[in-house]
Amino acid sequence: MALLPILKYPDERLNKVAEPVTVFDGDLKQLAADMAETMYEAPGVGLAATQVNKHIQLIVIDVSETKDQLQVFVNPKVTEVSDEIKCWEEGCLSLPGIYEKVKRPAAVTVVAQDLDGNTFETKCDELLAVCIQHEMDHLKGKVFVDYLSHLKKSRITHKLQKQKLEEAKKAKEEAAKAS
Repeated sequence: MALLPILKYPDERLNKVAEPVTVFDGDLKQLAADMAETMYEAPGVGLAATQVNKHIQLIVIDVSETKDQLQVFVNPKVTEVSDEIKCWEEGCLSLPGIYEKVKRPAAVTVVAQDLDGNTFETKCDELLAVCIQHEMDHLKGKVFVDYLSHLKKSRITHKLQKQKLEEAKKAKEEAAKAS
């Protein structure tokens, strides 16, 4: 297994729409395993293939406290949504340190395939419902800040650009010390 680099917002590759998976083979299983390892290490509760620059409909999720209940969704589709809307504070591995409230259906039913291509259906609520919707947005080329006001989105973009500059400056200083 290998840790994969996670694309950071506002990288344009995060806006690419993922293609359906048509081949269920060892490469797909390896990618899912690498994505799971990357998600756990980050640490996070979900990761879409888009976030690791693989533009296929593949999601890994583990919302358990013990981090031992990995769920893999291939070609997921929401077939039912609840009328109830909940507001959850969301974060994203592609937007480290950024958390904002987003309104989403409180429960969804999802039909997907497993890594062998078998179709399954699952009803999701609470954190799992939020997570699956959040990750499915990535497959559509959306990030959670797309639900925010233009002003909030601009502030977040500015904050992340500032963080990136500070990280680059720090890395340059450390490299200078090392030589």
